[in-house]
Amino acid sequence: MWAFFIIFLFSVSFVSILIAIFAENIYNPMKKFFLFLILVLAVVSSASAQKKFSVYAVGFYNQENLFDTCHDVGKRDFDFLPSGSYRWNGLKYSHKLHNMARALSDMATTTLPGVGCAIIGLAEVENARALTDLCAQPELKKRGYRFCHVEGPDRRGIDCALLYNPQFFQVDDVKLYPYVPTEKQDSTFRTRGFLAVSGTLAGEHVVVIVAHLPSRFGGPYSREVGAAQMKSLKDKILAADSNCKVFVMGDMNDDPTDKSMHVALSAKEEISMVGTDDMYNPWYNVLTKQRTGTLQYQGHWNLFDQIILSPTLLNKPGLKDYSTLKYWKCEIQRMPYLFQTEGKYKGATRRTTAGGVWLDGFSDHLPTVVYLVKEQGVDTPPTNLTKLPEYDAAQLKNIAECEAERLHLEAKDTSK
Repeated sequence: MWAFFIIFLFSVSFVSILIAIFAENIYNPMKKFFLFLILVLAVVSSASAQKKFSVYAVGFYNQENLFDTCHDVGKRDFDFLPSGSYRWNGLKYSHKLHNMARALSDMATTTLPGVGCAIIGLAEVENARALTDLCAQPELKKRGYRFCHVEGPDRRGIDCALLYNPQFFQVDDVKLYPYVPTEKQDSTFRTRGFLAVSGTLAGEHVVVIVAHLPSRFGGPYSREVGAAQMKSLKDKILAADSNCKVFVMGDMNDDPTDKSMHVALSAKEEISMVGTDDMYNPWYNVLTKQRTGTLQYQGHWNLFDQIILSPTLLNKPGLKDYSTLKYWKCEIQRMPYLFQTEGKYKGATRRTTAGGVWLDGFSDHLPTVVYLVKEQGVDTPPTNLTKLPEYDAAQLKNIAECEAERLHLEAKDTSK
């Protein structure tokens, strides 16, 4: 297993004092001998007190329309067919796969060279076939990446997914929790649900919730509803296992400062502000203080691509307890090839297409990563609580409605 070593020396001041005493008694052979022995023992003790830590990276990346070239019955994927508006053919698809695999494999490698992320959440992936093709790319295949995916009800056919390296993360349970419209919304409103994956990372129970909240064109309410439903799911997970490490990640279509994140999800900007029912959003200050983000609109940075952490992943101010997985730092991934290098949009993200022109690029979003640290050699008590919460009545009703709608749309499509 990859280890990133952080060394703590506990006896430096003690050794310095002994050296000073040794110098004062240099002309007393007996005292000099015994002090020399004590000095050697202190150095040996210092070396044995060194602690070693492992570092793990968890990422998220919006794939910007990772479609294959085949029609999925019942889905509105016609733009991404060879005859569609994007003229999406085998050449473009193969380039897209290679480009995304390159970026995904490079995520976190400035800190963990040759290793990268243990877990990566994805948005805007069409289906399991595209994910299979993605994981077959040499950059990902050599690390053995696998994926979790459940086909969702989005009418255009885009879903969330999770890539993981089984060397670090072992999957135990996978569920897609539906987005349930409220009474204020159209009951037939369909959007991406919340992909939840429960498993074990560094011997600890970890749950990742991957989301792609509704677009900004429909106003903020739909995203606030989605954020509140994710908070409810997170609360159920922690109620079952209070030690579970929970990540809520995704393309939120909102900034960390917006109501959906700051209020509905209760994602706070400072660790000192995080209570038992809250979460920590390290991206809040990246946006407000560093004034940068993960995508641009009319020259303005937004930070929609967030990875938000439960209190169980935090060290409160003044504490340095790494006996369990703890948050270390966050980074927006800015590999130079992800940006336009010339022309009108120099400095903007290098997209797959723009203005109807194929750019052979990557995504309109930048990837994000958080790093976790855990002390090596510390035993973690085993847990049997790795199963995800059961669906509630409203979720079951929505799942049944979506299934009936899927069958109707497939039958209608095949009858043409």
